[in-house]
Amino acid sequence: MSIRERVLPSKEEGLGTFGGVFTPSILTILGVIMYLRFGWVVGNVGLLGTLLVVTISTAITFLTSLSIAAIATDQRVRIGGAYYMISRSLGIESGGAIGVPLYFAQALSVALYTVGFAESVVGVFPLLDEKIVGIITTLSVAALALISAKVAIRAQYFIMFGIALSLLSLLFGSPIEQSTIEMWGAANRHSEPFWTVFAVFFPAVTGIMAGVNMSGDLKDPSRSIPRGTFAAIGVGYVIYMGLPIILANRADALTLIEDPLIMRKIAFWGDAILIGVWGATLSSAVGSILGAPRVLQALARDNILPQSLRWLGKGAGNDDTPRLGTLLTLGVALTAVWFGDLNIIAPILTMFFLTTYGVLNIAAGVERFLGSPSFRPKFKVHWSLSLLGAVGCVAVMFLINTFATIVAVLFVVAIFLWLESRELVSAWGDIRRGIWMAITRAGLLRLGENIDPKNWRPNPLVLSGAPTRRWHLIDLASTLTHNKGIMTISTVLTSDQMTTERKQKMESNIQDYLSKRAVQGLVRVMSADDPFEGAERMVEAYGLGALVPNTIILGDSENPEVRKRYCQMIKRFHDLQRNVLIVRKGKGKPFGNRKRIDLWWGGLKGNGGLMMILAYLLQSSIKWRGADVYLKMVVDSEKAAEDARQNIEHIVDRIRTGSKVEIIISDDRTFENILRESSADADLVLMGMAEPKDNFHTYYEALQDRVKDLPTTILVRAAEEIQFGEVLIQQDTMAE
Repeated sequence: MSIRERVLPSKEEGLGTFGGVFTPSILTILGVIMYLRFGWVVGNVGLLGTLLVVTISTAITFLTSLSIAAIATDQRVRIGGAYYMISRSLGIESGGAIGVPLYFAQALSVALYTVGFAESVVGVFPLLDEKIVGIITTLSVAALALISAKVAIRAQYFIMFGIALSLLSLLFGSPIEQSTIEMWGAANRHSEPFWTVFAVFFPAVTGIMAGVNMSGDLKDPSRSIPRGTFAAIGVGYVIYMGLPIILANRADALTLIEDPLIMRKIAFWGDAILIGVWGATLSSAVGSILGAPRVLQALARDNILPQSLRWLGKGAGNDDTPRLGTLLTLGVALTAVWFGDLNIIAPILTMFFLTTYGVLNIAAGVERFLGSPSFRPKFKVHWSLSLLGAVGCVAVMFLINTFATIVAVLFVVAIFLWLESRELVSAWGDIRRGIWMAITRAGLLRLGENIDPKNWRPNPLVLSGAPTRRWHLIDLASTLTHNKGIMTISTVLTSDQMTTERKQKMESNIQDYLSKRAVQGLVRVMSADDPFEGAERMVEAYGLGALVPNTIILGDSENPEVRKRYCQMIKRFHDLQRNVLIVRKGKGKPFGNRKRIDLWWGGLKGNGGLMMILAYLLQSSIKWRGADVYLKMVVDSEKAAEDARQNIEHIVDRIRTGSKVEIIISDDRTFENILRESSADADLVLMGMAEPKDNFHTYYEALQDRVKDLPTTILVRAAEEIQFGEVLIQQDTMAE
């Protein structure tokens, strides 16, 4: 299906750097982990260990922010945040494979944060019902999002004030016991390993996407996203580097490990820490309820979602607020809150976020590595830094939870395959073509001009004319390639009215016809005053570097008036060192029942080796599987027959094709009579042709008369500078 890019006008009254990106990002970074688990981190790995954990975690997040900045300053990032960036770089399937799980991760995160808020409130006010508090809180944050993003962001300013108040209260607090600073934490028997602690802390620094998700509401995304993201990471890093010093000086390592609310006890005003905890959970919930519907809205507008859910792409008001998507997200969150315990899926949700960060790094790194003229970010990042960030994300995923990582990856792959099966077509380009171009270029430059017998296979150029008239030629070529060689379908037109646009339209129509019949191949249409001259030009000029068609497949000449010119064309193909397969169609189905192939053989040299390879490729294909190949040779006497049988059976045993040997004694019969009698019931006959010379026209007419009553026959002429016998029999070599 065709997808048209929805282009929205720039939002002159949109959110700025501070309100749109910095505030939701820093509030998510300074979240529940800081208040309830950071003391546990310091107690387990000590002051130096904590500083190391914070630095490594922030470094990975910073590398991801560099990639985000590069993409954001190369294009206008519209609604959808990370999904938009990935889909416009890696393609709609990759974007959708990340966007769908990202939506669910954000939608369920709303429930995670509101349930966490409810648990904390009920801990202080035990008479309250936890589920009721969670539902009321979820409805409240959704109401803020429904009113407008600006109102929700402004509400977060009050939350930020509460968190700032809690940090000041902690700064001016006092020790609760006499202790010495423990650089590496409690004794091993009382503490967790370094990487276990790292895995617990790392999600605390992944809140940068909360601001990126607001891309569609920003006045200037290319300016706000980098500045707001870097500012949030910087401020968060300073706070997280300062907190361990305060905690290590005010409590013993074991106390820090055992008491989740240790900050409340060492703060100047203990209840300020509760304000911080509640503010952190509420701000994270607000960030998720704002981000999730916008990802959903972008997915719907890009036709990623099924037709029945396209209404989720609608926006309301001047701000294009996704109210329908917010209501759906509210329903998902309320369902999760009602059923309560989300600890089972929480690790998988974390993996979805980390997968998003990793893919963003890959997108920026590959874009920079390819160096396409279209990728011109104002903020330039070396591709190695982006790929290092991707490696860091993957490593952290496995450190945190290997099982959850595998489940998340399988979910992403399943979504990708589903989108691939739908054959979505986007209105924008992506880097996949650039990747294939880079790989193709590297391969072509390394192929060289020397032909390697070990890796030889036919790369046919089929002179088919209209595919519907000579489909058997295309069918034969496709069967010979096994979808591994490069097949080209060529048509030469003699119309004087053939414009470039018409040729391109015909190529597109033929390509569609091939695709519908599950045939992989290239298509080339050219015009010429004379069809034979056009075919000669095609064969001579078509190709790229060492990658040129090595085998020409064409039909027989049925018109005596042009046969001489036809033979001149065959000679020209031979002079160009292209193998030639002339397919003379028999009566009935072109290839009968595909059960028997007769190969009239004269030895491995020249045509014989090539015919053996062709017969083997046919026999080992799906369509001809189970067919018998008969190697046939005519001799004069019993003695000659015995000698020939031994020699040929020895060769067949060495080349391992499974062919059956049939030696025929002439008994004074002509070869024509033997041929017609022996191959009358074959489904396909392979015969060699002599080298085209000056009298080739006369020879070819006699050859046509010889095979006129046979089933479909392929006349084979080998012309490449290669010993085809070496393709079949690999000689052992030893350096002298």
